[in-house]
Amino acid sequence: MEHYKIVTEQNHRYPVGVTITDKKIHVSVVSAAKSCSLVLYETGGEEPEQKIPMDPADRKGDVWNLTLEGRWPKGTMYCFEMDGVLKPDPCGRQFTGWEQWGDPDNINHVMKSPLYEETFDWQGDRPPEIPFHETVIYRCHVRGMTCHSSSKVRGKGTFRALTEKLPYIRELGATAIELMPVNEFQEIVVRESEWNPREVKGPQPTGQLNYWGYTGGYYYAPKASYSSGQKKKPVQEFKTFVREVHKAGMELVIELYFSGKESPASVLDIVRFWVQEYHVDGIHLVGYVPEQLIGRDPYLSRTKLFATSWNGVEPGTSRHLAEYNDGFLVDMRKVLKGDEDQIRPLMFRIGHNPKGYGVINYMAHTNGFTMMDMVSFERKHNEANGEGNRDGSDYNYSWNCGMEGISRKKKLFQLRLKQIRNAMVLLFLSQGTPLLLAGDELGNSKSGNNNSYCQDNELSWINWNQQKTNREIYEFARHMIAFRKAHPVFHMEKEAMNMDYLACGHPDMSFHGVNAWRPEYENFRRQLGVLYCGEYGRKADGTSDDYFFVMYNMHWEPHEFGPPRLPKNRRWHVAIDTGLGDINGYYEEGQEPVLEDQRHYELGARSVAVLIGKIHEEPVREERPRSEVRKKTAKDHEAGMTAGDQEKQP
Repeated sequence: MEHYKIVTEQNHRYPVGVTITDKKIHVSVVSAAKSCSLVLYETGGEEPEQKIPMDPADRKGDVWNLTLEGRWPKGTMYCFEMDGVLKPDPCGRQFTGWEQWGDPDNINHVMKSPLYEETFDWQGDRPPEIPFHETVIYRCHVRGMTCHSSSKVRGKGTFRALTEKLPYIRELGATAIELMPVNEFQEIVVRESEWNPREVKGPQPTGQLNYWGYTGGYYYAPKASYSSGQKKKPVQEFKTFVREVHKAGMELVIELYFSGKESPASVLDIVRFWVQEYHVDGIHLVGYVPEQLIGRDPYLSRTKLFATSWNGVEPGTSRHLAEYNDGFLVDMRKVLKGDEDQIRPLMFRIGHNPKGYGVINYMAHTNGFTMMDMVSFERKHNEANGEGNRDGSDYNYSWNCGMEGISRKKKLFQLRLKQIRNAMVLLFLSQGTPLLLAGDELGNSKSGNNNSYCQDNELSWINWNQQKTNREIYEFARHMIAFRKAHPVFHMEKEAMNMDYLACGHPDMSFHGVNAWRPEYENFRRQLGVLYCGEYGRKADGTSDDYFFVMYNMHWEPHEFGPPRLPKNRRWHVAIDTGLGDINGYYEEGQEPVLEDQRHYELGARSVAVLIGKIHEEPVREERPRSEVRKKTAKDHEAGMTAGDQEKQP
């Protein structure tokens, strides 16, 4: 080890952790201990080579400081000794000791950090800065995306493997990736209350893993076991991943969980650090968070910030804050299953797009049922968690379509497939920012487990073979994302005013019942029509969008809708009908057939249809009088219902 000299500095302030200057090394650590020392290790060494006491005179409150003159070999590692106990640097940028995911011996390792950081070439990296109204989020777990044998990537369960999946995510249509916690956390679950110091040394593993990562951890370091190869380089590998995300034209949002033990100032410093050091485009704040402090921070004014709410924070000019909670999920699942009194919640969620902040919409999330389980289970099935099925929420707002559990029975599966298509329409044709849970586009199931926090296995991993077996779900999801992105009326920059403020003859967005211009709000109603006027949506080339009429029928019987009249040079065409299984619920752009009867549309049970009003050169023919339209009989209705509908109607 090198000789060194302790330097006394009176008026210098450094961030917590290690700061390297020209000829000096400054160390700052927060600890309430009575004594603290810097402990240095040679490259690959397990025994300390030097122990440098930190002078209590240089302690400011609970912050210990030490400045040294000298240089050590590049591979030198360090930790601290506090009151005689070796402890890692709470602000270490990287750690050794936890490189192997799920290794129970991790809990006995002394975690050390490299004294010197490697440089990284960002290659002129710049954030895309995609506005909320143009964003489509794909939420995933680093291990869950690539651990399955079907993933066909190198270094499964790592940042490197996830980088290989970027072309897939981009092709799907997502513009942003949200990752569950990627900072260093201890996945080995221990029960400290069961310790017996006279019999064992230290904590004992329970055999469970904290797969999700919602636990206190080391917030300045990417998780070492999420990096690949023999020589773990999590910092380099994560930065490479971020750089490649940006090269693909997408953004990266990471989730940070705070336990409440962190001070507000520390939380702010951590959030700033990930934005500055790792170039992430957004932070999803979970747990105990000082929203007002972070929401008002000028350094984060161009960073996407997600939280449950932003109460007390005045929206800024950049619209970088977003509300992220289960409100959309709860309301839209009730709509999907056909509950009573859901027309007004449906209207609200479709158009909710406030001026001051964004809203993140999702039909399924990590903590709850997947989309496939949402239509296959009515009760949670968390027995595999080992908690007697007591864990997880009892409120899933789901409908199993008449039979509990996954089934390939044709009629039942077709009904569930239609419900998933309905859910995709509800998500991607609502004005907020849509978030798709990874695997939902493949019909992924967790066998009814709505709290898979400890399931690091095929229950949580994505089976990529489903891209073939559930091809129709994947194709419909990709089509809906493309459809949304192609038509600005479905992702407006500001909330609709429901007024004709352009004096073009139609409001920007208007609500209807089965009859045009006559919305019906009785609690038994399950039908809604929504007209979008294309004059209010401008495409990238400056031209106006088309007109659209979206018809929602969440009733278990068919209903006839009367689409509003279009301007004389336009005619209605059928773009989407989730009940048309023979075409997987949609027509390709440019192939939409003209609606033969422009005044009437028969929409099947539990279905959503989208009409597009296209310009025509020839005049529109006269529609048949309403009295000439064939009415479906009760027998027709019964024949149109599936086995699942007949067995159970919620």
